[in-house]
Amino acid sequence: MNIYIFENEEGFVQTAANQITSLLNTNPYAKLGLATGSTPVPLYAKLIEMHRQGLVSFAGATTYNLDEYVGLPENHAESYRTFMNEKLFNHIDINIAQTHVPNGNAADLEEECRSYDQMMEQNGPIDLQLLGIGHNGHIGFNEPGDVLTSGTHVAPLQEKTRTANARFFPSIDDVPTHSVTMGVGSIMKARQIMLLIRGEDKAEIAQRALTGPITTECPASLLQCHPNVIVLLDQGAGRFFK
Repeated sequence: MNIYIFENEEGFVQTAANQITSLLNTNPYAKLGLATGSTPVPLYAKLIEMHRQGLVSFAGATTYNLDEYVGLPENHAESYRTFMNEKLFNHIDINIAQTHVPNGNAADLEEECRSYDQMMEQNGPIDLQLLGIGHNGHIGFNEPGDVLTSGTHVAPLQEKTRTANARFFPSIDDVPTHSVTMGVGSIMKARQIMLLIRGEDKAEIAQRALTGPITTECPASLLQCHPNVIVLLDQGAGRFFK
């Protein structure tokens, strides 16, 4: 696990963007695992900028998103499909048919989970999986618990997670209670993982996840078992690592 702490936002974002663009310039058909939330938004803006400058093409890439809310229409303002389209896909040269987000409105959610895993298995491992981390240590929507599910599955969202996401909705009552999410096993199959952690409010969970005991009570701690993880921390999130 390689951990880097950045003094400024520009260095943080540019380094993350360089990881992705270097991969695509080496392997134009790379498979990317993508994440939503506020943390990767500046990264996606930088990738759009670099694409417009002719520094990277996404034409041959395939993407798989970590998760999607259950019950939100695909075109809902807060669905993760809408998020990805607006924050990245609509502004680059990617084939939209090669962008995959779990269907949280599938008639058979269990079958949707099986199909999502099967699609990833058939197409080969993800080359680079982008992750953020929740305040409780969740990755994707894999919440802390006695056990974790390996494959893609329907996951209930803890109140702490729903409260954190309530800022995107009119009220917490409008925040979905469940999601479809890649499991930790699916995430760990990626060839490389890039974990982005920003903000002083994430400092304690960053320390726990990266240096604490490996436990299902902190799902991100399982990343310590992966052979190829790069962690980018801003000054706030990295204050315990100085």
